Amino acid sequence: MTEPNDKLTQNPHALRDTPERNLEVAIGRVVRELRKRQRMTGSDLAQQTGLSIGMLSKIENGVISSSLGTLQALANALRVPLVQLFTGYAEPRGAMHVKSGEGVETPRAGTRAGHQYHLLGHIGSNNSGVVVEPYLIVLSTESDRFPTFQHEGIEMLYMLEGTVGYRHADQVYRLEPGDTLLFDADAPHGPVDLIELPAKYLSVITYPQSK
Repeated sequence: MTEPNDKLTQNPHALRDTPERNLEVAIGRVVRELRKRQRMTGSDLAQQTGLSIGMLSKIENGVISSSLGTLQALANALRVPLVQLFTGYAEPRGAMHVKSGEGVETPRAGTRAGHQYHLLGHIGSNNSGVVVEPYLIVLSTESDRFPTFQHEGIEMLYMLEGTVGYRHADQVYRLEPGDTLLFDADAPHGPVDLIELPAKYLSVITYPQSK
């Protein structure tokens, strides 16, 4: 078993502060917190930005939409990048629920070799910068070997049923139920030995979003 080179430092159970779904309220909350953190009074910040105290109060309470120029003036006075004023805003996050047996059968390169691909969900543009494509792949007695997949990104296989010999670059791995294979998908890869059929495995492909 290959040991990972880097320690996994991200805590999957860590919770961020509850984000705000109203942009004006989110900006106001961040402005107020930054001002207090720097021990500035409302009068101090108003004077440095050229705003009235009443206008600053409205901004901090999220009851008014500020112009980009006003936000830039606030960011300059608070000595933070402009984008930091938006950190408390919760943009919509995508989710897709696919019921058992309802994955969309979709053509990929291996389809012509008799491999069935069932797309289990898809989220395109998102703030992570990453696209994830999960597939359920089914190989039957009518399937052929197809060892020439090659594409960008990282791929993970999880074997559910059957046994196959799966090639990655110049090595072949015997995959049995419960086995996982994680690899750089830019190298040639695919099932070369159909040992026990039918075979089913999950394939999760990740790659950067198109710019």
